Amino acid sequence: MNHYFYIDAAGKQKGTFSPEELGQESIKRDTLVWTQGMEQWKRAEEVDELQYLFYGTYSTPQPTNAPHPSSYGQASAVPGYREQPVMPKSWLVESILVTILPFMLCSSFLSLLGIIGIVYASQVESFYNRGDYAAAAEASRSAGKWTKIAMWIAIGWILLIIISITLFMVFIGSFAAIPGLSDLINT
Repeated sequence: MNHYFYIDAAGKQKGTFSPEELGQESIKRDTLVWTQGMEQWKRAEEVDELQYLFYGTYSTPQPTNAPHPSSYGQASAVPGYREQPVMPKSWLVESILVTILPFMLCSSFLSLLGIIGIVYASQVESFYNRGDYAAAAEASRSAGKWTKIAMWIAIGWILLIIISITLFMVFIGSFAAIPGLSDLINT
């Protein structure tokens, strides 16, 4: 005798129950059930062992939009179903920013590094949707690496420009402090 899980009207997974206990749970023909050996959830009326529960009764099955069992809290108790991990960070927004901002500062080299980040970032969601989590995680890691490299080089470049301007102003200002230099410049 099999023991079954079922999904109640609120969408919660319950189980395990013998066929007799399922009869006491007042399941309907269109209630989704699962037991070991089944590849996927089935409506109760489709399971031969549960047919006797509906003998002499008829209810029109309602179309169910039941989510995949892995979205229920206890799906890990059901063999054969594996929760897919959360999609890794894509880094797309960050890589676009480190591509555009240095380009505005006339640094095409940094834009190239940002483009490499964009290429990897665009692959993350594609790999994840195909179910290849390892490739999605690797693409995310690469996108993050190239985005961070471009970002730190851009920050260094901006700091170098600021320091250069500051030193230039200090240098020009030091000439104003030399006595007689202003008389020489004005003549």
